[in-house]
Amino acid sequence: MSGLIGKKIGMTSIFDANGKNIPCTVVEVGPCIVTQVKTVEKDGYSAVQLGYEEKKEKQTNKALQGHFKKANTTPKRKLVEFKDLENVQLGDAVSIDIFAEGDVISVVGTSKGKGFQGVVKRHGFGGVGGQTHGQHNRGRAPGSIGACSTPSRVFKGMRMAGRMGGARVSVENLQVLKVLKEKNVLVLSGSVPGAKGSYVIIEK
Repeated sequence: MSGLIGKKIGMTSIFDANGKNIPCTVVEVGPCIVTQVKTVEKDGYSAVQLGYEEKKEKQTNKALQGHFKKANTTPKRKLVEFKDLENVQLGDAVSIDIFAEGDVISVVGTSKGKGFQGVVKRHGFGGVGGQTHGQHNRGRAPGSIGACSTPSRVFKGMRMAGRMGGARVSVENLQVLKVLKEKNVLVLSGSVPGAKGSYVIIEK
């Protein structure tokens, strides 16, 4: 499974050969620099660490500055490990060329944070019922959350109000519709988690 780090630009739509309008997401991908090659002998597992997007040296601590100097590269803002990324050496640049039109990929990102939300928005509850018979403030209430003397507690995992979004989300089986190599841009079918400008991980 090989992949790259990218940044979500936004959404648009394109027409296919049959004239169907397809919603798609535009993602700027790479180029990523190999900042570390992990081996079974030294680290206990094999992986390749990639770095993406430039970062000022004064904003990077001394330990990371030394880490990037080993790879003979400038400090990077985002670091991610990938498995099965073969034939690369420390300091190599991995470009968008590993993807082709028609590839089926998965994208990992952080969903938009929506703050503290009630059960209707967070879990799709319908509310207690109509506002007749004196139920003037029950429209979006959760209703009962458990029994009384037995079991005398609320079970773990009960769907209730709480903080929504801001979580790691993986979307699978997205298709690569276009590869714009000169701009390092992929056009993917469907939606990708996260806000505009947020980092995403694209994996084959």
